[in-house]
Amino acid sequence: MAETEQRLLMLIDDEPAQSRLITALAAREGWRTLVVGDAETAVAMLGTRQGMQLGAVILDQWVPGDEACSLIADLRSRRPALPILMLTTSASPLLAVEAMRAGATDYLIKPIAPDRLMSALRNATTRETPRDELQPLTEKMNGPADFESMIGAAPAFRTALAIAAKSARGQGHLLIEGESGTGKEMLVRAIHAASQRAKMPLRMVNAGSTPGNSIESALFGHEKGAFPGAFDRQIGAIQYCDGATLVIDEIDRLPMGVQERLAEYLTTGSCRPIGARHAFRVDVRLIAASNYPLKDLIVHGDFLPELHAAICATTVSLPPLRARLGDIPALARHFLARIGEQPGLRELGITDGALALLSAYDWPGNVRQLQAVLFRAAVFCDGDALTADDFPQLSSMITAEPLAISNGVAHESAGVMLFTADGNLRPLEDIEADVIRLAIGHYRGRMTEVARRLGIGRSTLYRKLSELGIGDAA
Repeated sequence: MAETEQRLLMLIDDEPAQSRLITALAAREGWRTLVVGDAETAVAMLGTRQGMQLGAVILDQWVPGDEACSLIADLRSRRPALPILMLTTSASPLLAVEAMRAGATDYLIKPIAPDRLMSALRNATTRETPRDELQPLTEKMNGPADFESMIGAAPAFRTALAIAAKSARGQGHLLIEGESGTGKEMLVRAIHAASQRAKMPLRMVNAGSTPGNSIESALFGHEKGAFPGAFDRQIGAIQYCDGATLVIDEIDRLPMGVQERLAEYLTTGSCRPIGARHAFRVDVRLIAASNYPLKDLIVHGDFLPELHAAICATTVSLPPLRARLGDIPALARHFLARIGEQPGLRELGITDGALALLSAYDWPGNVRQLQAVLFRAAVFCDGDALTADDFPQLSSMITAEPLAISNGVAHESAGVMLFTADGNLRPLEDIEADVIRLAIGHYRGRMTEVARRLGIGRSTLYRKLSELGIGDAA
């Protein structure tokens, strides 16, 4: 029964086409969708047998903001634990703040990407902290596109910025590697702004979100009638960026056939649209971004060595946030200043205890996740500064019991439990996971120190984090 309860979705929407789309997308994650067309029916549905089985609600905000928030508050008062997701065309931070304060779990902006919707549903029905929640809103708060706006003093991060700044003045292709959320897009914009092509267009193509059967046409274009459905001629991104800069994000997800075509273009400088008889020369500077080290993908046969050779003359590697935890205080204060400029919010300080807690977490979603977590905490903060109490989910994930914070240092409030409620010993794997969490909290996320104190190598520590699911807890 629990599984059934978690898999029934109520969609409050009066647009048939969109209802069919969301129903189909939700079905991919195993959800059965119940569509209702108005607020009164939705509220009445909560008291029915089906309503008691609901696992989540999606509300399409087709009414003015205040009425939508009133409906959210009504639903929340009747079913406090029910996840509620708002779907809207508005990117207004003020509406997001109002919706969250009314009780919305997440805030989705139309047109909604399939992966984003499925991720939101997945996150809403687990205890995990969403990595990408509020991403469309928080990314709008980025400052000017320049290197001075990129906050951080860690040596690896400053080295990456120095390489990027030097390469910006050149004309060669560039590869940026780094985990999702480390700031690759912001770095791309800073490079473009400092380049000789700054006055020319900057076009971005995301290979991960573009269907595999469309990415070749998106890059190279096609002629009318080149394939079924090609009713008109399309200019590809490469031709569009003649004399300018093209960014291919998640280049590691390009199909192998498209990798071969791209490698050929970068080698010869000649581009031929699908279905065209002749190629033509195009001058494009390519900036490629990858969430994974391409050399590792080459070893496994997932990336073309020729393409890597064409783009890797200059490679910038952005370190993950867990490798520069000392930058968290400066990043937190920077983000809070930006968040305070948003409608409906105000600038907040942050206590040493809160910073200690943030520094004890491993941040699998990196800087982007930190920004989103601060945004959510700022929405619900009643005081003048964020404290450790404003981040209850982080506390519960770092230790089995919430951390006690004093004098800026995190202390475990209880030891590791060795026995289950029935008096039997807990599995060794569970005990080991708790010990590692306590060590991370006690040593404020300094992973080298954690590994040393536990008597294991740093690589062994990260392997254990992966095996025990600690690194993916968010």
